This record gives sequence, structure tokens and C-alpha cells, in this order.
Amino acid sequence: MGAFERLLEEFADAVNTAEGASGFEKVARRTAEQLGFRWFAYLDIVSGQPAIVSSYPKAWIRRYAERDYQRLDPVVRRVSRDKKIFSWSSSAPNRSVSQAERQFFDEAGTFGIKAGLTIPIRGGFGRTVAFTLAVDEKAMVIERPATELLEIVQLIAVYFHAHLSAERRRCPRVSDGQDILTQRERQCLTWTAQGKTMTDIAVLVGISARTVLFHLENARAKLGAASIAQCVGEALRRGLLQ
Repeated sequence: MGAFERLLEEFADAVNTAEGASGFEKVARRTAEQLGFRWFAYLDIVSGQPAIVSSYPKAWIRRYAERDYQRLDPVVRRVSRDKKIFSWSSSAPNRSVSQAERQFFDEAGTFGIKAGLTIPIRGGFGRTVAFTLAVDEKAMVIERPATELLEIVQLIAVYFHAHLSAERRRCPRVSDGQDILTQRERQCLTWTAQGKTMTDIAVLVGISARTVLFHLENARAKLGAASIAQCVGEALRRGLLQ
């Protein structure tokens, strides 16, 4: 068994037993470092709000969330377009990068974040999910990544996303051992969180708009919300929408 295969096997064992964001952060951080990277970052955009698990400097993570940088981040924008793994560098000349995006890269650079590999993941319901391994200087691991490295990085990204999503679904949110919301209620709320109207959701899900309203109202009552908008916010807060 090669070094990459052993590392992947160890990662799979560890991520399968990880608990909570801190547990997942610890596993991914250790694996990233074993692969020769300084940091990792997992970014899941749900209803315009980022869910971040990362080993980046905490001050940068706070600034990123507070300033709504996922709307500006060129890497996130590319993730929404691309399906394959790609590399990026904050110092690489790119005429298509705007002044604001250049300033974003410069600011990230002040925290040492200079280059990385990013794996786009299709999260469902229009979600943008990105798994990134980054370094504090341009390195061969970024400029000319080995095919075997690319393969294992993509597997790690998918494993991490799958297990973290499953962990979130297992988060305490039950009253009698059963999920508070039905699958259809979560589905309708998820599409609502993406800005879809009841008519849109009816077409997407294959039910009537009246039935969509029925499910949304049921969810609102279960979560004790005064409105559908508040219901969506409460469902997101509890981690019920994945």
C-alpha cells in the first residue's frame, strides 16, 4: 500500500468517527498538513450564508463571514461554474479579476493565504460547496500537482462533505425520536431559502402550489415561527436544511 493510500485509509477511518465541527476540523487539518498544505477550508453556501469549517486563521474566518466575502471571492465564483478541481494563486496575473477581487486576494495574503487547490462539490438545491487546500507560498504541490495527489484530494473532499452533511443531519433536533420536519417539508423550505416562489417549487418538486403552501405552513407551525421567512431562518439555525 502506497503512502497516499495509507493516508486516505487513515482519513476515512477518522472522518467516519468525527463529531462536531471541531472534530471534523481536526481531522481535515491533520490530513491537509500530511499532504503538504498549510490549511484547509470547507465552504457551504446555504441561502447566501456561508457555513465554514476551516483551519485558516480565525481572524480571517471572522472577517470573511462578517464582510460577506463569499459574494466577492473569485474562487467561490469559479466553483459555481466549474465542475473539476482547479488551482489558484493570489499573485497570478489575471486581467479578468476586478479591483475589488484583487483587494480581496491582497487581504487574504496578509493572513498568509497565497495559493491553493479547490474542489467544487455539487451540494444539491443550488448550493455552492467548495473544499480547498491552501499554502502560504506558491509551491510545486500547487503549480504541478501529481495526478495521484489530485485523485486523493478529490476523494478526501467528497468524503468530508458526505460525512459532515450526515453529522449535521444527526444534530439534536428531535422531540420524540423522529425528525421534526418531514422530507417534503425540508425540501420546500430548502427551495424557499434559495429564493424560489411557491409556483417555482411546485414545478421543481412535482406537486401543486397549494400543497407546497401546506407543507410550508406545517413546518412553520412545528418550528413555532410567525412567518415562513422566520421558519426558514429557524430551520437554518437548527441545521435542518442540508
